[in-house]
Amino acid sequence: MPDDWQHGGFGVYIHWPFCKSKCPYCDFNSHVQANVDQSAWRDALLAELRNTYRLTGPRRVDTVFFGGGTPSLMAPSTVAALIEEIDHLWGIMPKAEISLEANPTSVEAERFRGYAQGGVNRLSMGVQALNDANLKALGRTHTVAEAIQAFDIAKNSFSRVSFDLIYARQGQSLTDWQAELKTALDMSVDHLSLYQLTIESGTRFGALYQRGRLRNLPDDDLASDMYFATQDLCEAGGMPRYEVSNHAAVDAQSRHNLIYWRYGDYAGIGPGAHGRLTLNGRRMASQTKPDPALWLDRVSSNGHGRTTLDPLDPADQALEYLLMSMRLSEGMSVARYTRLAGQNLNAERVEDLQEMGLLTLKKDRLATTRKGAPLLNAILRELA
Repeated sequence: MPDDWQHGGFGVYIHWPFCKSKCPYCDFNSHVQANVDQSAWRDALLAELRNTYRLTGPRRVDTVFFGGGTPSLMAPSTVAALIEEIDHLWGIMPKAEISLEANPTSVEAERFRGYAQGGVNRLSMGVQALNDANLKALGRTHTVAEAIQAFDIAKNSFSRVSFDLIYARQGQSLTDWQAELKTALDMSVDHLSLYQLTIESGTRFGALYQRGRLRNLPDDDLASDMYFATQDLCEAGGMPRYEVSNHAAVDAQSRHNLIYWRYGDYAGIGPGAHGRLTLNGRRMASQTKPDPALWLDRVSSNGHGRTTLDPLDPADQALEYLLMSMRLSEGMSVARYTRLAGQNLNAERVEDLQEMGLLTLKKDRLATTRKGAPLLNAILRELA
């Protein structure tokens, strides 16, 4: 029997931790640093790739994803060198998806052609809002005009372009959001990531919220109305939800993110990157040092920045599969869950959630309904 990860595939994630500025809502592992030694970082990332290959041995790469931070601050030559090395080590599958996250500023748009020439074929742009006042409030350094211009440049360089928007922003009405989303759908995209603004501890917005200074956030009812309006508009526009926050046209889903949600294997390269690697039949969880300087030092001395490489027991694997796969509109395989867990899901709880109209079970696939999707966290607590 093939290893379980083969149900999801194998991807390589490369984390570039640097940004020009820190957005007030962001709790990702990102750091503001004016000067970055591209050569040193290229060599360190290459070293960690080679070390990871020594762990996995031969297999084929289905997807590559450059995330961050702001990967569009990487030199195109650095991106090209990393793609070339991944192909040299494992071999990249024909027509593999190779994605890079980018900020839509004019400076970074100038690099788009270089990324495409280096092998990137999908760009994911952090637009976040189509309103200049809101962009400023979100700490973004681009304008709407710059975003549209960068998007047009990207469409000429890449076969696939996605962009992100945040809704339920301060002072945003339902009508505001509907108009903004219609504009996005009219821009001929094939993929949209649409995130409700969440206030995370450890961020500037989190600190302001704790002090009662983050005003005019939509209440729960308005945020719920925005969620359902998002589903209606995207479905009507031919881009239905395939994951909690992601919408795509036919065959335009993010194949790299599907590896996570379908619980495949992925190598996490760079500061703070997580990984799941099946080694000698055992699925292992890896993590690297999040601090860029400490990660760089560790790679220099050890050839990798990992701090952990721990086996996951069957119960943990089953729980991770449940938590990830139920985010998808396609849901999870009940039989696969049973194989991982060594036991069945609680049939009585599943039946209760079905009777409440929150879950649907068709043959082997368990998934949330339209009514159940916004209540996913509560559903998962019941199933887990």
